[in-house]
Amino acid sequence: MEDLKNKLNDSQYKAATAINGATLIIAGAGSGKTRTLTYRIACMISQGIAPQNILALTFTNKAANEMRERIKSIVGSQNSYRIWMGTFHSVFSRILRAESAATGFSSNFTIYDTADSKSLIKSIISELGYDETKYKPNEILSRISKAKNALITPNAYSANANILAEDKKQKKPYIFNIYATYMQKCKNANAMDFDDLLLNTNILFRDNAAILEKYQNQFQYILIDEYQDTNYSQNLIIKKLAEKHGNVCAVGDDAQSIYAFRGARIENILNFRNDYPNYKEFKLEENYRSTQTIVNAANSIIKNNTNQLKKECFSKSETGEKIGIIQSYTDQEEGFLVADSISDAIRQKRISYSNFAILYRTNAQSRIFEDALRRKNIPYKIYGGLSFYQRAEIKDFIAYLRLCVNHNDDEAFKRIINYPARGIGNTTMERLQLLANEEQKSLFDAVKSDNIASGGIKPATQKKLYDFVNLIESFTAKIFTVDAFEFAKNLASESGIIADLEQNISVEGKSRYENIGSLMNGIKEFCSSDRINNDNQSDFATTINEYLDNVALITDADNEKAEDADKISLMTVHQAKGLEYGHIYITGMEENVFPVTKDISLNELEEERRLFYVALTRAKTKVNISFSQSRYRWGKLEYNRISRFVLEIDKQFLETGSNCEVSINKSDNNSIADSCDEMISQPKHTITTVIKRQPSNQHTPSANFAISDYKDVRTGMRIEHNLFGYGKVINIDKYAPDGKMIVMFDDNFKRTLLFKYAKIRIVK
Repeated sequence: MEDLKNKLNDSQYKAATAINGATLIIAGAGSGKTRTLTYRIACMISQGIAPQNILALTFTNKAANEMRERIKSIVGSQNSYRIWMGTFHSVFSRILRAESAATGFSSNFTIYDTADSKSLIKSIISELGYDETKYKPNEILSRISKAKNALITPNAYSANANILAEDKKQKKPYIFNIYATYMQKCKNANAMDFDDLLLNTNILFRDNAAILEKYQNQFQYILIDEYQDTNYSQNLIIKKLAEKHGNVCAVGDDAQSIYAFRGARIENILNFRNDYPNYKEFKLEENYRSTQTIVNAANSIIKNNTNQLKKECFSKSETGEKIGIIQSYTDQEEGFLVADSISDAIRQKRISYSNFAILYRTNAQSRIFEDALRRKNIPYKIYGGLSFYQRAEIKDFIAYLRLCVNHNDDEAFKRIINYPARGIGNTTMERLQLLANEEQKSLFDAVKSDNIASGGIKPATQKKLYDFVNLIESFTAKIFTVDAFEFAKNLASESGIIADLEQNISVEGKSRYENIGSLMNGIKEFCSSDRINNDNQSDFATTINEYLDNVALITDADNEKAEDADKISLMTVHQAKGLEYGHIYITGMEENVFPVTKDISLNELEEERRLFYVALTRAKTKVNISFSQSRYRWGKLEYNRISRFVLEIDKQFLETGSNCEVSINKSDNNSIADSCDEMISQPKHTITTVIKRQPSNQHTPSANFAISDYKDVRTGMRIEHNLFGYGKVINIDKYAPDGKMIVMFDDNFKRTLLFKYAKIRIVK
């Protein structure tokens, strides 16, 4: 293997070569943790550790594939593919299928996605006769998910007085019943959701000592990426597997723990030293991504958190530009100013759209930026939008594949029973469901019941149901005789899906047809990949079972498409985790927006601060922060102060003047004191202003107030603004609908006003 000392810095080298015992690698943003993990695994293999004895867990397939490709280039394809490497869910689903005899499920169980689970819960709520306005599927699924990740089974849930009391307080006293019914129906359908993969692995290891010991012997070395994102259930599995050999390496950054709402526990990384007392600790503190200014600004933010593992990140790259502050009066104006700033940067620096990302705290904030970018003809993409695999035609076809593999999959059956149209309506399905419930069968098996005629289903409809079942059974018989691509191509043709799509010549119809073609391409690529199975043989006959597993376990972060490459990215800060861009715009930096609410606990506040830290550290060369003095919410205009997080940035890293003082009263986390008397003059096309406080007395327009034409405005004129009052125009940037003027108002504040939005009257 290559000389590691020439490939890694000193900290990375020490972390990569200390392969025995418990190890905690605290990896700051942009510090090369993937590189370090890659060489750590390569180092293990070079020292004679068998690849199949290494377990490497990640949170996305993208991360796992990237690491595997790097390892393959060092130690070869054969060694690379023998490593147990993948997401928590993909590895544990593999174990659950292998040990299915001990789980009560068949090895061909279906993995339900969120849409499947919501659909099932909705039908359960209806069946049980509960009020659908109170028991909303989204909320119920979230409650069930939290229970599973805390390893609370339906029986434990219904026996927990505190949980039941909380449900009753929320006027949803029957969640326990929905949970129990949901689990039973999943079991009947031979299906698991994502949370079940973790819950059932814990149960498997808890109840089967021999199976646990088997995997403890198998996984002699365990590595976990993004350890700060693990939940209680995941961490317990890791601790069980590591009990025998103790060779567990956790890699992560507590400063980037931002998924508490998904059940992630920052305590897992903070308490690593307690779980493994003889652990070794390494810190990767050199940031290879960002400029010194960005790294230092991020340090000045995160030091305000009390609950953290201390580290001091640094960068040896260029000092870089200071962080820009873009202030607007309204959120609509904020969108325009950000779009204008991006347009100017692209023109001046001659860089591509893909270098830019606009980040916001919540998805609802994207609209104003989309509108502004459209007006300027700037191409953009919404990150985390509708996944390819969530499109209706794709889910329909995947449902066909799922039902061929698992006849008990009622959600797949319901989705495709009348696609393409077979004349099977809701009444038929309601009667078939009643029969299935009475006989405790799946919908598929209910079609074959001797009692189907007595259920009120007409003979002509019975034949349509029989024909559908026979079609599925004919393909089930072929699963292990052809590879996934041939199987899917034939099914698409014989099911009538292709003919149905070809008949629709609308633009939407053509798009649906092309999407199915793209899916076929993906299946072909999957079958052509050079994967190696457990017996170290090329896996040429890829079955549809394996393909479905691959699709079911794809995460949102794995769905980026090449054709979206040269566009500006719009996304929430949560979605930006793990990504990087040359220029980042962090928007909506106001109290009650970011941090997201004023009623916030200390722990929640610290997570919000970590989220801002993540946003800052996505940038390579330039960060702009924008905020608005006013913002509409549900049609009501609200005024918010600038976010405390902006005020926590050491002002030497901000584009502000020496006479600008911004600070937080450290004795009160909810108290913000800020003052600044002057906007800094900037070069043309640079829209950067300093932080200013909201005037205490809002101006009442004069009786003769009438909005003047912006074309008549000149430098030196005295004007009246409908809210800010009287002032003098001291500078005009450009005369155009997107032009702007600088006004010194009588309250001694300078403000930048956009012609497009400013309501002013020329006085003289």
